[in-house]
Amino acid sequence: MPAIRTELLDLHYEEEGPAEGPPVLLLHGWPDAPRGWRLVAQHLQAAGWRTIMPYLRGTAPTRFLFPDTPRVAPGVALAQDAIDLLDGLQIRQVAVVGHDWGARAAYTLAALFPERVTAVVALALAYQPRGHFTLPGFAQSRLFWYQWFMCTEAGAAAVRQDPVGFARLQWQTWSPPGWFEEAEFAATAAGFSEPDWAAITLNAYRSRWLPDEVSDPRYAGLQTRLHEIECLSTPTLLLQGGVDTCDGPKESEGLDRYFQAGYQRRLVEGAGHFPHREAPDAVAQHILVFLSNNTRV
Repeated sequence: MPAIRTELLDLHYEEEGPAEGPPVLLLHGWPDAPRGWRLVAQHLQAAGWRTIMPYLRGTAPTRFLFPDTPRVAPGVALAQDAIDLLDGLQIRQVAVVGHDWGARAAYTLAALFPERVTAVVALALAYQPRGHFTLPGFAQSRLFWYQWFMCTEAGAAAVRQDPVGFARLQWQTWSPPGWFEEAEFAATAAGFSEPDWAAITLNAYRSRWLPDEVSDPRYAGLQTRLHEIECLSTPTLLLQGGVDTCDGPKESEGLDRYFQAGYQRRLVEGAGHFPHREAPDAVAQHILVFLSNNTRV
C-alpha cells in the first residue's frame, strides 16, 4: 500500500481509477476506515474519477513517526494531514468527499484552503461555523451519550480496554438494525485495537468539552484562523441519512446562509449514519451529479 511521509506521519492511502482522471479525496469517518468507501469509489472510478482514500491519523496502517507527538485529532489536524498528502502527490486541486470526521475535515479544508478544494460533499455531519462546538439541545445531547461517556475517566479507560466493542455499539445503534455483516465490521475494525486509535478517539471527543485535554501547538495558528471563518466559498452538498440516530437530520437544516457558492442538502431515505455503506448506489449517484455540475471532469 502506498504511503506519504509527512512531518508527523507515515500516511497510508488507497488510490484507484484512471491516473489522469480528476482526483477526488474520500475521507472516512469514525469509527470506520477507507474500505467503507469502496462501493461508492467503484462508481466514481467508472465515471473517470481518480479516487484517493487515506487512512486518517490513528487508523492503521497510518502511523505516527515519533512516540512523543501529541495524539490529537482536531479538524485542523485532519485537514493539514490531507494537505500534506495532496502536496506529496503533487495535486493542486481536488474535490473532497467526507463522512463524519471526514466531513469535518472537508469543511475545514474548504475554510482554510479554499484554493485547493473544488467542491465538498459531506455525509452525516452538519457544518459548524467557525469550527465551534456548541452544546446541542436535549434530544441531540441524548444521542451524544458516547461523547459524554468518554469525558469520564472510567469511560475513557473502558474505551482503551475494549475499543472494538465500543465501535461495534455505535454501528449497532446509529443506523437501522441489520444493516451490516459482522465480517465487514471485523475487517473494518482490524486496526481499532492499536493504542493510537483509542488515543486519537478519546482526544477528538474529550478536547471538545474538557478544557485541559492534550493539544498540539503546531495547530494553534490554523485553529485561530478557523474560528474567524463563518462562511464557505466552496460549493457544498450534504447527504444526510433520513434515520440517522447519531447526528439527527434536524441538525443539518437551515444552513444555506453559510455557503456563498451554493449549498444543497439531500436526505437518503432509510439510511442511518453510514449512508455510503447503507445506500452506496444512491449516494454515488448524488455525488456524481453534484460533482459533474460543480467541477470539470
